[in-house]
Amino acid sequence: MADTTLPVIEGALLKVAQDKGFATARDRLEVMSPQCGFGELGTCCRICYMGPCRIDPFGNGPKTGVCGLTPDAMVARNLLRDTVGGTASHVGHARHVLLTLRDALNGKAPYQIKGVSKVMALAKTFGVPTEGREVNDICRDLVNIALEDFGRQDELPNNWISKRAPAEEQALWSDLGLMYSNPHNEIETAMHATSMGNDADPVSLMLRVLKMSLIDGWTGLTLCVDLQDILFGVPEIAVTEAAVGVLEENSVNVAAHGHNPVLSEKILEWAEKLEGDAIAAGAERINVVGVCCTGNELSMRHGVKLAAHNSQTELILATGAVDAMVVDIQCIWPQLAQVAKCFDTAFITTDAMVRIPDAIHIPFEPHHADESAREIVQKAIDAFRRRRGKPVDIPRHKSTAVAGLSVEAIVDLLAKLDAEDPLKPVIDNVANGNIFGFVGVVGCSSIKFRDNAMTEEMVKHLLRQNVLVLTTGCTAHICAQDGLMTSEATYRYCGDGLKAVLEVLGKAAGLDGPLPPVWHMGACVDNSRIVDLMVALAERLGVKVGQLPAVGSAPELVQEKAVSIGGSFLALGVSCHIAPAPRILGGPMVTKLLTEDLQELTGAVVRVELEPKGAADWMIAHIAGKRAALGI
Repeated sequence: MADTTLPVIEGALLKVAQDKGFATARDRLEVMSPQCGFGELGTCCRICYMGPCRIDPFGNGPKTGVCGLTPDAMVARNLLRDTVGGTASHVGHARHVLLTLRDALNGKAPYQIKGVSKVMALAKTFGVPTEGREVNDICRDLVNIALEDFGRQDELPNNWISKRAPAEEQALWSDLGLMYSNPHNEIETAMHATSMGNDADPVSLMLRVLKMSLIDGWTGLTLCVDLQDILFGVPEIAVTEAAVGVLEENSVNVAAHGHNPVLSEKILEWAEKLEGDAIAAGAERINVVGVCCTGNELSMRHGVKLAAHNSQTELILATGAVDAMVVDIQCIWPQLAQVAKCFDTAFITTDAMVRIPDAIHIPFEPHHADESAREIVQKAIDAFRRRRGKPVDIPRHKSTAVAGLSVEAIVDLLAKLDAEDPLKPVIDNVANGNIFGFVGVVGCSSIKFRDNAMTEEMVKHLLRQNVLVLTTGCTAHICAQDGLMTSEATYRYCGDGLKAVLEVLGKAAGLDGPLPPVWHMGACVDNSRIVDLMVALAERLGVKVGQLPAVGSAPELVQEKAVSIGGSFLALGVSCHIAPAPRILGGPMVTKLLTEDLQELTGAVVRVELEPKGAADWMIAHIAGKRAALGI
């Protein structure tokens, strides 16, 4: 990697940890480096107990597994299992929200329907009658449609993909055998197919990867976001702040970490209700801050400040200022409980499948959401009492950030420029080159790429070439911390064309300057919002999504979820940049399939670039090719 500057905030947090003698993830990575080459290539198989088998694709070592499995079949099996892991995470999240919504409608969970506009929009999509009906009754019909998908055994197309995905792409997926019915059946089948003595055809396995990715995209991401918008409201544009400096020495700092707003919405509610208790304990207030994707959820809907992305979670605990870190699911490092023990921090797990030694476990179920949330916030106040008066070390770094750019918020903003055809201003500016193209920058933050500020520097290169950046997940945190979600970033980094467009949009939004050049569209599940925006633009232009001048990028790949999200982009025909390489390089045919031959199936390819400028240059060239094909 290039020798570039460590991001300032990263450096400040690492100094805090080092000064206090804490080993961090960087130290743990260094101890185990170099990491396993067979694992990185994808040519290690531990599925059966004749193994583990390690195939040497380049030297004189073994060329197959003990059972005769080839390198390409091995890497394809491993990639499919990665994709299953990501898809199961998002589908499980969606199902939990679905059951919470069902229980709320039946009076069994203390949540209210806040997204009436989303209910009505989805009713239109699914053909649910609305005239003369109560919102809750309409909502029950939508819930039953979603529930049907989780129990059906009729092999008919899944409701959410068949009604929410673009029709032309569905026809392609049907021809390729990628349409699906019950997501749970497909997850079961994929795990069965990859067990010992089953599917050994790399092409068959890679088609299963695409099918699993579609499940992630539509019954994971899209279903989840649709239902969360119903329960908690459709996000609107809001100004917030980001980075560790949002912690407050004299307040009860509650860090909400994870992915499920079913928990974090209640934590925020009870923080407001118990603020008097916090003041009585000597605090100025209760300061709820967001970490990882649940932070994005709270920021989009309530303007809650963003404290840290995932690779900073143990570092913000080392400040000594976090009174409680409350976690739900996904991306929760076991080390957090050990760091919390060194301070007065209450590290609280809440989900039955996220049990961590030395954590305080307070079960959180929607039926008893208020009681559990109250107990959790009270734990934070108690922790503040113990911390009060002790020294803390909070680096004074933070940036303002504009968040909450849901598709609905974007269309509402564009309607101020053209009420009859809101997307026309975007399309016109794509045609004239002011907006050269779009890149969806998504996924995680990785300590392997923080030293060269991979995400931030790549984004800046894109902006200079008038590429509009849409971001979610921990890459959204990274961009927010670096000031890329401010009007100042538009002036500092954008090419003249993009700058002109954002100035007009900023004025329409009522901001004091241009709209930021990096649009915060939410958490990792909110990648469906990026897809929805691309689908809307494609339908307005009368083209397929894959024909748009758009690319996806996971510049700091960590989670299995990023693999399945990337696969859903590829199935739509949207090419993807990835860093580091997916674990397929030990399979030459699979590598060629993803980097070249997939173009013939869906119109998309995968590109690995480990340096920010190289990644940006490839995406810009790819977008230029798409523009040329459209004749613009």
